[in-house]
Amino acid sequence: MAITQHGASMSISLADVRDAAKRLHGQAINTPFLQSKTLSEVCGCEIWLKFENHQFTASFKERGALNKLACLTPQQARRGVLAVSAGNHAQAVAYHAQRLGIAAVIVMPRHTPETKVSRTQHFQPEIVLVGESFDEALECGLRLAEERNLTLIHPFDDPLVIAGQGAIALEMLAVRPDLDAMVVAIGGGGLISGMSVAAKSVRPEIQVYGVQTEAFPAMHALFHERSAECQPTSIAEGIAVKKPGVLTGDLVRRYVDDIFLVAEDEIESALIMLLEIEKTVVEGAGAAGLAGVLRHRRQFEGRKIGLVLSGGNIDSSQLSDTIDREMVRSGRLARLRVDLRDIPGALARATQVIGSAQGNIEEVHHQRAFTNLPARRAEVDFIIQARGKEHVERIIEELNRNGFHATLQNH
Repeated sequence: MAITQHGASMSISLADVRDAAKRLHGQAINTPFLQSKTLSEVCGCEIWLKFENHQFTASFKERGALNKLACLTPQQARRGVLAVSAGNHAQAVAYHAQRLGIAAVIVMPRHTPETKVSRTQHFQPEIVLVGESFDEALECGLRLAEERNLTLIHPFDDPLVIAGQGAIALEMLAVRPDLDAMVVAIGGGGLISGMSVAAKSVRPEIQVYGVQTEAFPAMHALFHERSAECQPTSIAEGIAVKKPGVLTGDLVRRYVDDIFLVAEDEIESALIMLLEIEKTVVEGAGAAGLAGVLRHRRQFEGRKIGLVLSGGNIDSSQLSDTIDREMVRSGRLARLRVDLRDIPGALARATQVIGSAQGNIEEVHHQRAFTNLPARRAEVDFIIQARGKEHVERIIEELNRNGFHATLQNH
């Protein structure tokens, strides 16, 4: 193996990634890598999508976890492994450990959502819920691994894990060897580290760009040598990492061309765009790459771009909320406040005007007491479905033309 130690850091080579690809063959899915003609038109460049959300556990994390597990010594395999994760890495380690007959301990923060715990439990690992945060869970996990002599499967800062993720780039270049650039979401940096080593070794002129959410800009700050402040949460929880790895940080500085930041609402819009255009479900981290291209259209104009849809594990309630917020942003869902006379038939006339203008009423909230309007007047909020912002404006104009005072409520 070409993995070498340099003081406190390590490095990987193309040979390591190719060795990993051989181990993964037939064990992890060589996921589709397809052009999206519609997204290409929207972005002004040739967009190719790597559907890692098609892996059995719906995430690229299977590759690194499996490569690490496949390289355990017989003694390590008999003792078992431990992973600290509340998401995709937990499922990946538990699934492939079960397949290989290796005992696995998965340490999760105490308040991990029950759906994530149950998905991981399906593969029958030992689950330990401990700590109020990921950092506390990690501290307890490291202590437990040492006490029980278990091998730690790190989610990103491990050369074998990085090499496993790098196989994605080899598969992409096998289909489209003339790619101009790859755009990859970054959390701890394992995915982009492995992919950039592989891609630049095979095709030195290719460019590799990373994307992080503004809520968790740790690797962006390291890359650009500035300080970073992280927020409590992000829709892209898969890349919500406060501290990048030592090895991944070094590889990113050496091989990645630039790192972009995107806003939370840009990730949400990209997520819904993939749902509506490609009919594919991704989590926030899986949509970050597309959000980066959309924000920097001019930089990618006319080029062949490979994006990794890194995962599809999004909670159904979060997906529903994201759909609603994007419908509001696009004008397909709107809240209109209408001031009308509080007399019989007034509400019916207002609804008739909205219906005649082809607005579909979802909810009606009728308010008499909690308002500053004069007596004998009422305030009514209509939640309506429309075709877009221009359609909403036409509905408001029609209400005003018919004697109602209507305004759009943005909050």
